Amino acid sequence: MARALNEMVLADLIAARAQSRPDLDVVTFEGGPTGVDEVRTYADLWANANRLAAGLIARGMNYGDRFAILMRNHPEFIELMIAASLTGLVFVPIDPRTRGRKLAYTLNHSGCRGVVCADYTLAQVAEVRGELASLDWIWVLESRDEPHAMATADIAAAIDLKDVLAQPQTWVDMRLRDPDDPLQIIYTSGTTGDPKGVVFGNSRYGGAAMLSALLGISADERPYTGLSLTHGNAQLMTLASALRVGQRAVFSRKFTKSRLWDITRKYGCTFFNLLGGMATAIYSEPVKPDDADNPVRFVLSAGMPAAIWENFERRFDLKVLEAYGAIEGGMAFKPIGVGPIGSFGKPPANLDMKVVDEAGNECAPGELGELICRSANGAASVVTYFNNPAASDRKTVGGWLRSGDICHRDAEGWLFFDYRKGGGIRRNGDFVNPGFVEAALAEIPQITDVYVYGIPSSNGAPGEKEVVAAIVVDRSSFDPDVIFAGCRQKLEANFIPSFLQVVAEIPKTASEKPQDRFLIEALRTDGAEIYETRNGQARLVAPATFGATEQARTTGVPSARPQMVSAAMVMSGE
Repeated sequence: MARALNEMVLADLIAARAQSRPDLDVVTFEGGPTGVDEVRTYADLWANANRLAAGLIARGMNYGDRFAILMRNHPEFIELMIAASLTGLVFVPIDPRTRGRKLAYTLNHSGCRGVVCADYTLAQVAEVRGELASLDWIWVLESRDEPHAMATADIAAAIDLKDVLAQPQTWVDMRLRDPDDPLQIIYTSGTTGDPKGVVFGNSRYGGAAMLSALLGISADERPYTGLSLTHGNAQLMTLASALRVGQRAVFSRKFTKSRLWDITRKYGCTFFNLLGGMATAIYSEPVKPDDADNPVRFVLSAGMPAAIWENFERRFDLKVLEAYGAIEGGMAFKPIGVGPIGSFGKPPANLDMKVVDEAGNECAPGELGELICRSANGAASVVTYFNNPAASDRKTVGGWLRSGDICHRDAEGWLFFDYRKGGGIRRNGDFVNPGFVEAALAEIPQITDVYVYGIPSSNGAPGEKEVVAAIVVDRSSFDPDVIFAGCRQKLEANFIPSFLQVVAEIPKTASEKPQDRFLIEALRTDGAEIYETRNGQARLVAPATFGATEQARTTGVPSARPQMVSAAMVMSGE
């Protein structure tokens, strides 16, 4: 008698769809400007996942063992996820840009016995190979992304992934014992310390796959994302929902604002996901006459700046479906056309969510406090950080999930994000909304990308910060005086940047979250291009000026505000 399939489990879901819809092209990885698309049907995914599962078992991987995935978006990433679910293993997705101490820490802390990397990340593994006590094996995916050959000689143990996939077809029996057993460990970005690994169960992934229905997104939509599959947003919102209902998702290797609209037109994509800073980057692109000529009906946004919200909708002829959440749990969303601009919505009926002061008392409308949540049935929230019970307990004191986000609600209960706890930009007693500053800068034609953050103020006042605008500029028209003049015209005095930091690119995580600490380090680097304005004229600032940021550089400066994440990241299965 055949075993009943549980579609809350990823491997069983794909097995079921391989039977009922084997030929549906459920995922397409677009090949870029000159590349070739890679398309996978349900049958393809299931067959390849079984080959990989057999290969993992042959490597001696025992139930619950961990292996890392260190690559951009490739179809093999998804097949490895399914293989992990099938074998009862746990995968650890790692941003492919990670290297050095952070890479070694993540691999060692999670106890990974293997790494599946791409050829373009193999050298990063080689750099730290001697520090990895538990690593037994390495598989390498040959990519077409960059003009270099396989470098398996860099590490003697490396095996070409295509040899694993070339093995005769093998069908592996399901080894997962309990749907609640871990599927993956997703590590936080480690902005203020060592990253923490959030343990994510198989059934919780299945719960995330049903989130589209909660948000009113039909199976007929076609999603697109360039966000990394190493991050919860792409994995849980775009991929999980697409696999469950057959939405024929389209992926890019990585986010590309310059090709975004061309890709959605080519594949007929009807929505895509945005994380806060991405909206500003897209909005900063030069206005084109065909901006509104696209098939996109809405964006599933997490952190759309209120200052550009309505202009973004008009310019690109679409609507914003706003959502909020964190990988640890909790969610809220604002349906299209409902609620006030700037709100991230209200929680669903199965969640209690409130804003509380430091004593735990619920705040009145308009009063700022920390956002906390738990199940509406009163069940205590549970978060498991891998090998870190103290952090797990702190996150859920009193049975409520503590977000660390400072928010407020209005009289009707609509929730608004204000700043990350401990990380707001306060200047001369006012809290500066970075979104307003970014919106003003994004509308200046010579700026192609912008991110605003704070550094400790030179006046030494506790909690006070200077406003820094990191900008990527078009050199053919760059004029700092024009930029400062534009800020004075559009912004109140305390919102005007103290400094313009010109950079080649804004460093970002896999979720497109700008990384303050790298920008802060760059402030003091020889050759840094930084401007301030004195007596109405812009002038270059010497990097030595920023010696006062040394403490911030060595201890880690909290982000000016968190990158909100897709609601799909928060389905908790509690």
